Amino acid sequence: MNFCAAARATKYGTEIDHPGEPAMVRRGVTARALSEDEVMSDGNSARLTPDEAIARARALHPLLQAQQVENEARGAYSQELHEAFVKAGFYRLLLPRLFGGHEFSLPDFYRVMVEISRGHPSVGWSVTLPSSHVLFVAAHWPERAQREVFEHADYTLIPWRAAPMGKAARVEGGYRVTGVWNYASGAPHGTHFIGNAAIEGGGSVQCLVPRADFRVLDDWGGDRMLGMQASGSNSVSLENVFVPEHRAVANPGMRVPEEGLAEGTPGTRLHGNPMYLGQIGGPFQASLVAVVVGAARAAIDEYSAVVTTKKQMYDPTTLMADGPDAPRHLGEAITLTDAAEAGMLGSMEQYMDMCRRCVRDGAAISDEDNLRLRGSLQRTGQMACDAIEILFLNCGSSAAKRGNRLQQYFRDAQMYRSHGSSLPDEVSARLGRSWLGRRVGWPWET
Repeated sequence: MNFCAAARATKYGTEIDHPGEPAMVRRGVTARALSEDEVMSDGNSARLTPDEAIARARALHPLLQAQQVENEARGAYSQELHEAFVKAGFYRLLLPRLFGGHEFSLPDFYRVMVEISRGHPSVGWSVTLPSSHVLFVAAHWPERAQREVFEHADYTLIPWRAAPMGKAARVEGGYRVTGVWNYASGAPHGTHFIGNAAIEGGGSVQCLVPRADFRVLDDWGGDRMLGMQASGSNSVSLENVFVPEHRAVANPGMRVPEEGLAEGTPGTRLHGNPMYLGQIGGPFQASLVAVVVGAARAAIDEYSAVVTTKKQMYDPTTLMADGPDAPRHLGEAITLTDAAEAGMLGSMEQYMDMCRRCVRDGAAISDEDNLRLRGSLQRTGQMACDAIEILFLNCGSSAAKRGNRLQQYFRDAQMYRSHGSSLPDEVSARLGRSWLGRRVGWPWET
């Protein structure tokens, strides 16, 4: 019996609807305010709902905003915030229930990440990426590795670099790995790291190592980069580290394997949830988009505060909010941000449905499906950046001063725009070739 049939027979009955998959949190519903005790209550042991998680993220906005300057200078968020995130359960949202996690659906996970990013976008980046990689490990690594990483951990954060920037030598029982991987977002608070390493003789392998086996280099923070300065995107170094075979996996999830997905993945077989098919090529982009959607929400908040207190330049008797231009710019930014968020969440719902259909019908998830998802998500990220830029450019030159929040959000948006995964040309070209029945032309193909 293949995975799809087994899942139908043993876990899902006749309906392919994950029983723990929370109901969609409706946009426009305001979560109630939480007390400090509720925010800091243990989110690891109790069953957490999406509404509660979103409310906890909103309740942390004052602390996130108060620490923006110091966290940018440090290059990573504070220990105080880290402990608050652990207590709130944010690092366990995608962790399988088998290991005490909340096993949120992807749309609900990204709703929470938008709210964290609204408090401080680069902190949101540093939380979203490594906590989303928990799903990657739960999907593609064997049970032995998953138990080593997840079973007795208070929390798990896993920075990952997909580019083969290290070297792996085959040895008995595994590999010896050496290398330096840059942009390992979330590294300062990371419990593990995944680095792609080129194997001597050909091929590459994704190596999962614990914190004791890697060094975080002091090369992030302050003005070293234009934006995302508190994202903890430090480089990570491994020096002749032994990686056992069960923690080394050959490039999982980047594209659909040639043999298809009929047998599922280690994660679907272990956890019985179609989400753990773990296709990364399309859905990964949402981890970047959620952050800039949160940044756009933050820019809307900041612009609203400015125009309701700042007078117009040529009519000092009238607030900007009462003039002809500010409301128009604000309205345009709101609609762009709404469209970006709806598009991102819709893409994630679409991906979840693809996974369900794989279980229910054995329907394939194709490379073209992943390319279309990624391309759509790229466009939603562009809309969120457009919203930020409209507000920054129409708030007066004071918005460009160092320390101004709109300037910070503008800088963060430029980091998103220049990220290799956000550039549409490569994805568009491959999608067009796929549509026309031509060879897609992946970088690793010869």
